Amino acid sequence: MTLPLAGLTVLDLSRLLPGPMCSLHLQDMGARVIKIEDTHAGDYTRSLGMPKGLTSPVFHILNRGKESVSLDLSHPDGHQLLLQLVARADILLESFRPGVMKKLGLGYERLNMINPQLVMCSITGFGQTGPWANNAGHDMNYCATAGILDQSGEAGGPPALGNFQIADLAGGSLSAAMAILAAVVGRFRHGEGSYLDISMTDCAFANNVIPLAAMNLMGKAMPRGQDMLTGARPCYSLYKTADNRYMAVGALEQKFWHQLCDVLAQPDWKSRYHDMGPLAEQLRAEVAAVFAAQPQAHWREVFAATDCCVTPVLTPQQAFEHPQLLAREMVQTLTTPQGQTLRCPATPFCFNEPKPQHLRPGPQQGEHSVSILQNLGITDTQIQQWQQAGVIRTASEHS
Repeated sequence: MTLPLAGLTVLDLSRLLPGPMCSLHLQDMGARVIKIEDTHAGDYTRSLGMPKGLTSPVFHILNRGKESVSLDLSHPDGHQLLLQLVARADILLESFRPGVMKKLGLGYERLNMINPQLVMCSITGFGQTGPWANNAGHDMNYCATAGILDQSGEAGGPPALGNFQIADLAGGSLSAAMAILAAVVGRFRHGEGSYLDISMTDCAFANNVIPLAAMNLMGKAMPRGQDMLTGARPCYSLYKTADNRYMAVGALEQKFWHQLCDVLAQPDWKSRYHDMGPLAEQLRAEVAAVFAAQPQAHWREVFAATDCCVTPVLTPQQAFEHPQLLAREMVQTLTTPQGQTLRCPATPFCFNEPKPQHLRPGPQQGEHSVSILQNLGITDTQIQQWQQAGVIRTASEHS
């Protein structure tokens, strides 16, 4: 089966996390992704936290299988080269601050004249409009603004930072990919491209459903750690084990709570399912005492064959060894040009065919500059002249 986006070309001018993850999703669905990188540092994740000469695993994970053109967009010839690529592209993705593309002469109005069917998507922290449009920020700032960070953490404690970038990934990458796919469908149906203004804050805010529902019911969200899903109910909580690991108890429905009580030989707990407030805290302490009496490995065995939503809290290393993820072929390896073997998540999408077993690493900066320009019909002589002028750079020049 041909992947659903096969034949579509994405020009990805974005860097770091949200944009590259978005284009990775599109690539996993069959699109060709060409990274447009500048002639200097390129995508910053290449060197993120790495010694000189080594590429970060983050870059390879986010950019596996993509192509790279190193291009100076501020140079008139570089500008024209991008327009030539736009004329043949289906999607353009960028994550500059609002107004930067327009200053470069590459705003949507200009690109739409070159290619009326182009879908252009801009991912920014706060969107293209509004008083905060030009403010800098990171995931924690967008989550803080959307009311998400306030709800993260234990009752009575400070807000907690997680290592899963909610606004960047759910608000940025996934929301952008969904909007792009809708726009592509719209283009096939109506013949016109479109411009997408994706604000990570907007999209994170729109998905913050449970606290916003509580706010509408009671005039305000529950305090941190005191909502149904963050600590108010003993049936939905984290419990420390004897070896300082944790078990995730998600027995939210009464039938699952009853099964949990049976497994733990605590039939008296069944009638306390609806306990709230001080009674709930007393019950939580009793449940905690039971789990604290044995190591996590014990509880993993106890609950292995029981369907009551209780699972061990795994480290990332353990997740890579989990039989469910292995059975789903979610763990694959790729080899970098430096000979480094990386374990990374495979595509989560299946379209009636096996997942690819051999992943290509992220491209070297400018690795495909020459071949892609040759495909545009540009002569080798002209390419060499542009190399000498610094309009384009190749992988060998960046090494």
